Amino acid sequence: MSRGLVFDLQRYAVHDGPGIRTLVFLKGCPLRCAWCCNPESQKAEPESLRRHGAMETVGREMDAQDVLDEIARDRDFYRNSGGGATFSGGEPFFQPEFLRGLLEGCRSRGIHAAVETCGYASADIILALEPLVDLFFFDLKVLDKEDHLHWTGWDNGLILENFKSLAARCPNKLVPRLTVVPGISDCRQNLSGMAELLRGAGLRDIELLEYHPLGSDKWEALGRESLCRPDAALSGRALTEAARSLSQQGITCCVP
Repeated sequence: MSRGLVFDLQRYAVHDGPGIRTLVFLKGCPLRCAWCCNPESQKAEPESLRRHGAMETVGREMDAQDVLDEIARDRDFYRNSGGGATFSGGEPFFQPEFLRGLLEGCRSRGIHAAVETCGYASADIILALEPLVDLFFFDLKVLDKEDHLHWTGWDNGLILENFKSLAARCPNKLVPRLTVVPGISDCRQNLSGMAELLRGAGLRDIELLEYHPLGSDKWEALGRESLCRPDAALSGRALTEAARSLSQQGITCCVP
């Protein structure tokens, strides 16, 4: 069984896929989103974080079998609710062999497996693992290439190609997502571009996530400073306006 780096495991989640789910957070991500609510997920190695005046280590190496044993403990909840496991991060495809082992283990146990991805990974890796994934949550950011580079550290060429490939290959198990960050992803140009991207890919639905400054304290605890400090007080209104704008362009919006 493969081994990988995990920084959190949460049980009884209900917003990251159907039914009751176990969330497994894999450490390491190629993007550096300025509004990231889990900045401790970004680096691909354990790191120290000061919380409540004490230092703690974030990230531990685990065998896929051990993770699967933890997931399987709640099999009855999955069966009764239609739930399963959701692999998040970080970016799960950043640890492809570890993710493969987890997905194969879920498949062999009859456990529904979802993956949350930013889409920044080799197309070969994503398409090779696609048959093992029951549901993709694809987190879109901003569509302008320069803005994407500024806010995440990379342009979005590869991301958009992977999104279009999955939309063509398995549209029924692809769920686009957009975190509505006031002043960044909620602008008219970005929302119009999102609607056009979805329609061009043959999709008509998107999940909208409200921005929450949950990661602010974590950035400070890690001794790092975020480039992004949106006005959290505006997030609810921004979400409502974004949903209205996209709906007017023929896109059905869901707020989980």
